Amino acid sequence: MPTSLVTGGAGFIGSHVAEELLAKGHRVIIVDDLSGGSLKNAPKDAAFVEGSILDEAFLSSIFDEYAIDYIYHLAAYAAEGLSHFIKKFNYQNNLIGSVNLINEAVKHEIKCFVFTSSIAVYGSQPTPMTEKMIPQPEDPYGIAKYAVEQELVVSKEMFGLDYVIFRPHNVYGERQNISDPYRNVIGIFMNQLMNGESLSIFGDGHQTRAFTYIKDIAPILARCVDKKEMYGQVFNIGADQEISVRNLAKMVMHAMKTESTIDFLEARTEVLHAFSSHQKLIDYYGKIPSTHLNIGLEKMAKWAQSVSHEPTKKFDQIEITKNLPSFWK
Repeated sequence: MPTSLVTGGAGFIGSHVAEELLAKGHRVIIVDDLSGGSLKNAPKDAAFVEGSILDEAFLSSIFDEYAIDYIYHLAAYAAEGLSHFIKKFNYQNNLIGSVNLINEAVKHEIKCFVFTSSIAVYGSQPTPMTEKMIPQPEDPYGIAKYAVEQELVVSKEMFGLDYVIFRPHNVYGERQNISDPYRNVIGIFMNQLMNGESLSIFGDGHQTRAFTYIKDIAPILARCVDKKEMYGQVFNIGADQEISVRNLAKMVMHAMKTESTIDFLEARTEVLHAFSSHQKLIDYYGKIPSTHLNIGLEKMAKWAQSVSHEPTKKFDQIEITKNLPSFWK
């Protein structure tokens, strides 16, 4: 029975990947500091250890205790827009923590390191973005993700550490932390609707994204280690159907069966159009599932309205306030 370590396994994407790994017969060890996730998300058949990947002694103890075969690194603070104002926090959590994990992977000769990067590494390049493009990240979050990608490349060259890198985008679905006001626009919209608030959109709402249902990608992330031809490769992963944020707001209201007004806030610095090609993944993996946005939103809405959620909390570690959007102050 292979043993897989899932960082961030009590979070959104991580908990779904952990479930998929258990279903395919892996022993799963979850490491999570519960800063963004919840213990209720972690599959009951997985071993759960609370701790931070920033704690090198703690991380080392995990590898000493368990004979780990594969690492699925999903722990991150994925607030792309906010990352400009929390640079140190961003690099510590999204880069330094990842390097700590790579160090342990090298020391313990891990068979494969699966890393969830981000479409943010592309910046404002023409759409659909492809893996052949040279990354040009435009925010600290994307910079951190690309730095980890590069670290995996050089660790492969120097130490033989195999890896698979995925660049997902705008993933949504059950178990997403909808109480976070800085990331995951679908969750933010649903939370605002349940609180009887107007929906908040930065700028005119004509920026476009492709929104990815979690259960379309979690099985692929889990199973990639069985396809050796995917090792040492980078793959875009996600939905192909792009939509404006303005139209997304209407679809979320329909899924939630709730009407509201829209507040158009001051535009923030962000990539206006971001969606990618997934042909490379199809070429290596085969047919990939694609849940229509209407259906995925209905499933997430049903879940969101059936469970309790934490109150919305402001981030209390802002490092730079200059040019911070007033909505976040």
